[in-house]
Amino acid sequence: MAQNVAQKLIAGHLVDGQMEPGSEIGLRIDQTLTQDATGTMVMLELEAMELDRAKTDVSVQYVDHNLLQADERNPDDHVFLQSAARRFGLWFSKPGNGVSHPTHQQRFGKPGATMAGSDSHTCAAGAIGMLAIGVGGLEVAMAIAGEPLYLRMPQIMGVRLTGELPPWVSAKDVILEMLRRHDVKGGVGKIIEYYGPGLAGLSAMDRHVIANMGAELGATTSVFPSDDEVRAFLRAEDREDDWTQILADDGATYDLEDEIDLSTLEPLIAKPSSPGNVVLVSEVAGEPLSQVVIGSSANPGLRDFAIVAEIMRDQQAVPDVSVDVNPTSREILEDLTKGGWLFDLIKAGARIHQSGCMGCIGMGQAPATGRNSLRTVPRNFPGRSGSKEDSVWLCSPETAAAAALTGKITDPRRLPDELGIDYPRLSLPTQASVNTAMLVSPIPADEARKVELVKGPNISGLPELDPLPDRIEVPVGLKVGDNISTDEILPAGAKVLPYRSNIEKISQFTFGQVDEEYAERAMSLREGGGHVVVGGENYGQGSSREHAVIAPRYLGLRAVLAKSFARIHWQNLANFGILALEFADAGDYDDIEQGDTLVLEDVRDAIGNGDTVEVRNDRTDRTYRLTHRLSPRQVRMVLAGGQIPLLREGKD
Repeated sequence: MAQNVAQKLIAGHLVDGQMEPGSEIGLRIDQTLTQDATGTMVMLELEAMELDRAKTDVSVQYVDHNLLQADERNPDDHVFLQSAARRFGLWFSKPGNGVSHPTHQQRFGKPGATMAGSDSHTCAAGAIGMLAIGVGGLEVAMAIAGEPLYLRMPQIMGVRLTGELPPWVSAKDVILEMLRRHDVKGGVGKIIEYYGPGLAGLSAMDRHVIANMGAELGATTSVFPSDDEVRAFLRAEDREDDWTQILADDGATYDLEDEIDLSTLEPLIAKPSSPGNVVLVSEVAGEPLSQVVIGSSANPGLRDFAIVAEIMRDQQAVPDVSVDVNPTSREILEDLTKGGWLFDLIKAGARIHQSGCMGCIGMGQAPATGRNSLRTVPRNFPGRSGSKEDSVWLCSPETAAAAALTGKITDPRRLPDELGIDYPRLSLPTQASVNTAMLVSPIPADEARKVELVKGPNISGLPELDPLPDRIEVPVGLKVGDNISTDEILPAGAKVLPYRSNIEKISQFTFGQVDEEYAERAMSLREGGGHVVVGGENYGQGSSREHAVIAPRYLGLRAVLAKSFARIHWQNLANFGILALEFADAGDYDDIEQGDTLVLEDVRDAIGNGDTVEVRNDRTDRTYRLTHRLSPRQVRMVLAGGQIPLLREGKD
């Protein structure tokens, strides 16, 4: 039977279940990726699991998010992570080596391999024919220990690309077009596979841009074939031997279909404060701004920086605009230097920062109050930039460069008329400046067993997770609306992320973007049995960070009642013993108020013997019917209080 690329990748790694959309499957995982914002939890989980050594082909711990060393907390975590990598047999990418996703594609990505990563943008590796899925840290820890990755078999959406991108339009506009069509929920429960003649004009790093922001569609992952473009990329990285051709069979079909004629695309931009709020740049042209940020895993290739340098060559950014450039890897930084593009950027007034995530995750580069910031990053959720009052727009490098030169949102196609700048024709090197100096390889197993984990004073253990009680009678500690992101549940940024290894401290920031009194209120309710949260559609979209589950769990969260959940957050809730329930009648959401006391009777039997739970509201005396989508495996986890207590049960 003819198979598409996604089906081939899944079939080659299937160890449990059937490839039927909606059913639970288990996949063998070849590689894992962790970064410092989430990796500290993964390493603590490996310690709690008493792992001897990683059982994957390749596992890499990156340090790319928390590079600011304002005090001892971040460097202490970096030392801890390096000691854990030595202890458990992982590669270690030192601070400043690069953003995990493009760096992994350069050094370790392998067509045909599977990868689980504790970062939602792990899906970027689909650019080179991998099945790469962002999940919670605990699932990555399980994969490192050799356990399968479990997920619901997605539908596969085939997106046929035709035509060729016109001048001033690039790969970022392709994924923004997908978001304009399908919004932030359109990819939920789906793998998006790109195919067709239009692929010929998209390099491996162009495909990375598109695959990366599949996370913003809510997709399980995105997949491209491994073709001659991927082979050329690996050849440039001195890794052509890792190339394998993986193409869809003739006659392969898809569960869902879409098509984009690349030649018809125009420059697009996502308005604040959602990646799905996409319009034509020409519709918002003239909006003033004070900042342009170039970089991040969403536009990480040499081309994405070089095109900005070429557009700005012999020009100067307007005086009231800050242009911030974050090279995505040391390799890219070397190539920018060799090609003269770094000089062009500096001469044009750009500020050059470390190779890392930086402003994308709110680690510096926060925008000024009431001023617009244009960024080539993947997300613009409220507060993600590092300031509560922000106005972040998402755009292509071409649109960002045009804005830097004009001081306002500008359709880059206007530059020839307004500034006499023609669209540059880039000549990129065919050989990358391969740099492995800041990659530390695993040490032999017998030597690794002698390594002690180095824990600074800010590193604490995981909280104790008690089993799910049979009766829950607790107040609604918080009610929120649709599309609440993990950035709003547990924010990132320079103020918060240094506490990523200290659950007690980081929990104080929980839901701070939404309700500054939540953490204190939840803490006061904890001794009385805890509380529940009520949410709207797509609850928990965005980052994979499991802190957005562990911190509320520490504060006494027992259940979340929502209209629907984002995939990764839903999985994380089960991993840490929080019951995720969906309204059978979405209208019941409107009947519940913050402060209402909700009662769940015989809840252990209810979820163990079926998919329905009844919840009574003391204030109205109404009973609501809610459902769960937990597999029998996940039910056992939730009943035990989470994956780690369940593992301990198995050892007793």
